[in-house]
Amino acid sequence: MNNPASLLILVFLSMTFLQSSYEKLFYWEDNLTFLKEHFLKTRLKNLVKPALINLVIMELISTILCFVGGIELIISDGRLFGFYGAVFSSITLLMMLFGQRLAKDYDGARTIVIYFIPAVMAVYWLN
Repeated sequence: MNNPASLLILVFLSMTFLQSSYEKLFYWEDNLTFLKEHFLKTRLKNLVKPALINLVIMELISTILCFVGGIELIISDGRLFGFYGAVFSSITLLMMLFGQRLAKDYDGARTIVIYFIPAVMAVYWLN
């Protein structure tokens, strides 16, 4: 394997989105209630549930692609699944960032940037 840094980021993204989607799925009502309140004064106030469903789907796709990409990187030094995992992760994080900015939660938006940086690094390294 020629790129251990890419593997580490893929593992990081897999763990991040697996845990995040797990929480959203298994604590659905709590998350939905929190997000409805969070976006109450935004244009998303009537779209919280479909947005949350879309976000969970994107997180699960990101998790699977990053996980498979890590295995592919180890087994054959292939980069296709990891690349798409990093791309989907970046898109998912941009969706979250958009929501946080719309809700004027600037601290939350800053936190998302911390995750976005390694995701973009993985896109670059796996391209």
